[in-house]
Amino acid sequence: MRVATKTATPPVTLRSTLRRAGQGFRWLLDVSGAAGRASDGMASRFLALYLADHHAGSTAGLELARRAVRDHRGTERGEALGQIATAIAEDRIALERLLGSLGMQPSRLKDGLAWTAEKLGRLKPNGSLRGPTPLGRLNDIEALQLGVVGKRALWESLRQLPEVVALPEIDLPELVARADRQLVELERLHREAAAEALHG
Repeated sequence: MRVATKTATPPVTLRSTLRRAGQGFRWLLDVSGAAGRASDGMASRFLALYLADHHAGSTAGLELARRAVRDHRGTERGEALGQIATAIAEDRIALERLLGSLGMQPSRLKDGLAWTAEKLGRLKPNGSLRGPTPLGRLNDIEALQLGVVGKRALWESLRQLPEVVALPEIDLPELVARADRQLVELERLHREAAAEALHG
């Protein structure tokens, strides 16, 4: 008859307890570190998508601004729109400079779609089949206003990111102020265009 022998359990000592606790702590650090890296990677991907979307928006906005300048050529409103178009182009360059500093790139696909969408938008009914109309000009100015509001929101959002604020090549407060100046001028032009289109 065999007698079962009992395996001796190693004694629990302070050293073994600390060793096991250390192993558990290192595992926890590894897991939390991996989660942190995954979270950082996700945030970076979202930022790249966000900036690419706004770059595409700036593509459409710049095309629209240039068209508005052509439609108002030879007028005071055309000169004002020309200054706004120049500012929009400069803001687009600032966005591209930011993308480069962060190691990111615009999306050619999104830019192409935005460019095409702006061209297709010219086909919408505007009260005439020949050339621009007062109503069409009013709609264009309102679209520019929406674009600048979105651009201002972009700059304000980026002010929440310390790594962007620290970049010497981009002045977010000035970009916000420039958007505000564009909105003030567009509001004046909008009042004039609305009176012309809706009141005759």
